Amino acid sequence: MAPGGGEGRRNGEQQANGKNGGCVCGFPVCACAGAAAVASAASSADMDRVAVAATEGQIGAVNDESWVAVDLSDDLSGDGGDDGVAIEDRPVFRTEKIKGILLHPYRVLIFVRLIAFTLFVIWRISHRNPDALWLWVTSIAGEFWFGFSWLLDQLPKLNPINRVPDLTVLRQRFDRADGTSRLPGLDIFVTTADPFKEPILSTANSILSILAADYPVEKNTCYLSDDSGMLLTYEAMVEAAKFATVWVPFCRKHGIEPRGPESYFELKSHPYMGRSQEDFVNDRRRVRKEYDEFKARINGLEHDIKQRSDAYNAARGLKDGEPRATWMADGSQWEGTWVEPSENHRKGDHTGIVLVLVNHPSHSRQFGPPASADNPLDFSMVDTRLPMLVYVSREKRPGFNHEKKAGAMNALTRCSAVLTNSPFILNLDCDHYINNSQALRAGICFMLGRDSDTVAFVQFPQRFEGVDPTDLYANHNRIFFDGTLRALDGMQGPIYVGTGCLFRRITLYGFDPPRINVGGPCFPKLGGMFAKTKYEKPGLEMTTKAAVAKGKHGFLPLPKKSYGKSDAFVDSIPRASHPSPFANAAGDAGVVTDEATITEAVAVTTAAYEKKTGWGSNIGWVYGTVTEDVVTGYRMHIKGWRSRYCSIYPHAFIGTAPINLTERLYQVLRWSTGSLEIFFSRNNPLFGSTFLHPLQRVAYINITTYPFTAIFLIFYTTVPALSFVTGHFIVQRPTTMFYVYLAIVLGTLLILAVLEVKWAGVTVFEWFRNGQFWMTASCSAYLAAVCQVLVKVVFRRDISFKLTSKQPAGDEKKDPYADLYVVRWTWLMVTPIIIIMVNIVGSAVAFAKVLDGEWTHWLKVAGGVFFNFWVLFHLYPFAKGLLGRHGKTPVVVLVWWAFTFVITAVLYINIPHIHGPGGKHGHGALGRHAHGHHGGKLGAFEGEAYGWP
Repeated sequence: MAPGGGEGRRNGEQQANGKNGGCVCGFPVCACAGAAAVASAASSADMDRVAVAATEGQIGAVNDESWVAVDLSDDLSGDGGDDGVAIEDRPVFRTEKIKGILLHPYRVLIFVRLIAFTLFVIWRISHRNPDALWLWVTSIAGEFWFGFSWLLDQLPKLNPINRVPDLTVLRQRFDRADGTSRLPGLDIFVTTADPFKEPILSTANSILSILAADYPVEKNTCYLSDDSGMLLTYEAMVEAAKFATVWVPFCRKHGIEPRGPESYFELKSHPYMGRSQEDFVNDRRRVRKEYDEFKARINGLEHDIKQRSDAYNAARGLKDGEPRATWMADGSQWEGTWVEPSENHRKGDHTGIVLVLVNHPSHSRQFGPPASADNPLDFSMVDTRLPMLVYVSREKRPGFNHEKKAGAMNALTRCSAVLTNSPFILNLDCDHYINNSQALRAGICFMLGRDSDTVAFVQFPQRFEGVDPTDLYANHNRIFFDGTLRALDGMQGPIYVGTGCLFRRITLYGFDPPRINVGGPCFPKLGGMFAKTKYEKPGLEMTTKAAVAKGKHGFLPLPKKSYGKSDAFVDSIPRASHPSPFANAAGDAGVVTDEATITEAVAVTTAAYEKKTGWGSNIGWVYGTVTEDVVTGYRMHIKGWRSRYCSIYPHAFIGTAPINLTERLYQVLRWSTGSLEIFFSRNNPLFGSTFLHPLQRVAYINITTYPFTAIFLIFYTTVPALSFVTGHFIVQRPTTMFYVYLAIVLGTLLILAVLEVKWAGVTVFEWFRNGQFWMTASCSAYLAAVCQVLVKVVFRRDISFKLTSKQPAGDEKKDPYADLYVVRWTWLMVTPIIIIMVNIVGSAVAFAKVLDGEWTHWLKVAGGVFFNFWVLFHLYPFAKGLLGRHGKTPVVVLVWWAFTFVITAVLYINIPHIHGPGGKHGHGALGRHAHGHHGGKLGAFEGEAYGWP
């Protein structure tokens, strides 16, 4: 069987399944024929009919027990030509190519700039500066690195595409008239670690938006992982579950958007989408009152828990020194972290907890009561069921490395497999809420469409609220999300960025894709070049229902011991790719939450469960780095899996940005350190498998090396200014060709930027703001990351980071952006401050030398001074963050700059021994050197300035 293309896949399926019936093993890609049981397709009983019914560009019919329509067409372009096509024959998503008028010049200019930059570097190498040879050598190395890193960033953007989900087709295919659905199950993971740094109200709003999302209620389960193990988080979720009984039906009745209550009630206008305007106004007023009471209860929880615990402990007559427990509302002791830490009840030392807050709903709609005196809300025509909600706090014990978020995600994966075992998993941070109720359906479109059985995950862009209108610290990062990730979708797919990502569960278990097609629409022949030609044949015991019931695990890609000692968990893996073929007639296996099942769910979250297993290495989220997200996605890509990018409007998910400059720098420090850790690990993309798309490998190399730019950038932001003082410059004498190369390099850069913002759908201002913060991050966080990782590599020291705080401390009513400008000192600010001072002093010295007569021509130094001010202009947001506040005029920044500039110039002129006698001798040469120096470094630096964010 040669699974590299669509025809080979069809022939193999027909040979494996036979003419008249599918294999009884129940897997879409037949395990008995030797293929891995991993494809997301129709149940195997329908595969033969799908293969026979499918025609070129069409989707075969499926029965009520199956939930994936398989597109067997070889056409992967999805040109979106749906005119005149019946809705049942249309794909659930379409692929739109970027207009040729933008894309073709974009590609040509990339290679034109590459040639011009190469000639420029050759010119620089052939024109030495013997007066300052060490500066010349260092500058050549920097310019070479800037060009190389620009190329790494640019090459993966050769084939950007847009994928658009078609929710109308999805509903037509999978939703039934009785309100039930054939859509696959979805487990949503929400992680939190500190209810004080991550506001508990924000977490509650995220949970409420998930419960209210437009997805089949019985197929949607929400898991909250609380790594703090605090009763505060649990009781907040209990309150959220109570309020959800009002909020969720209200959203369904009136089509509320967004479905996070805090964001909805902050809207200035409330567009009506329901049946009765008057009914809507009354319902909204009532729900708003309920929400205000809900917030009051949330804000008072900490005090209530402490007061309750003090009362229970006092009633027990505890003596001094005896541990004082934390008590739940039902009079039982909390098993997690206590308010007053004690043995087995402190941070990093507590038992595991799995509590079901909302039970799994029935499979038929349940309408609410009509309006009455006790219940003014009329939900008589509204389905009031809630999705299942589960609170999880994994066990933590001293002496165990709990692996932070990656460990929590792996524990959730095992726990959810025991309870619900949905074939797809969506992970969200606790500060990200569902802004578009259709987001879950949009993501599923990319898992159910044509050729989707090889898709490991679907990545959504990150969007943020609470960002000032000017986006001073580039929190939105649109160049990365809408530029880089969209472009990678035209290769093997976007990288995994940690949140807002929809996974195929079995990819986390170490399975290989059913076939390899790394070429994509840009290089389709690569799919056949790297196609897998054989599979390891699994045990035949998997071919019967009885064998599955007995827990035979011969099909696993790794030995059973790699998954841990839980038979219940390992038995769940065969059914992880789709609803079990041995389920009930409705196609739903049912969820059991009895005491034995909950006990097993707790057992798979124990601290010792992963000992001597493959978790964190070959299974689940990968350990050993602070950027477990990038590595986890990378490990899937090198197996041949693909990913897709899903950007919809209104935005799918919205999170909370870091609240000030300090927190933003720490966030970037954590990301850049993790990137370098990957480079110095066995996950270095240079050594990835041949299943990795060539340009995808280039993208991963860029991701893991971009912080090294800080080393050369520090040189280029300080030496030009110091050259005015020392008189030693990089370039001795520029020529006409030098200016030609420089003009081409800069001109193509600007044109490329314009074309990129056009096809990416961002603005020039966002592109420039991204460049400004890139300068700040490079001079601070990137440089610190390089130092930290080098220390780790040389001295074998682990790197620790604090959790990014997103809890505002200022008065948001007076100024919602006040906390963005609160100065919280950190050592990361030292280097940018030094660079600012050096450039101000250098410009002042150049100005003084002209006034003093050492340099008689302004044009001789204009280039160098312009570059100094160019550096200062890019660091302006940093300076404003240090000295200014939102709403205040930034004049204070300009005043400080001007004051330093004038004082330096005056001192230079009035202290003769600084510059010595005979200043006018050789002023022409110095001027020429300054001007040439500006040209060389500006051309090289601009090539990188707006590359990787």
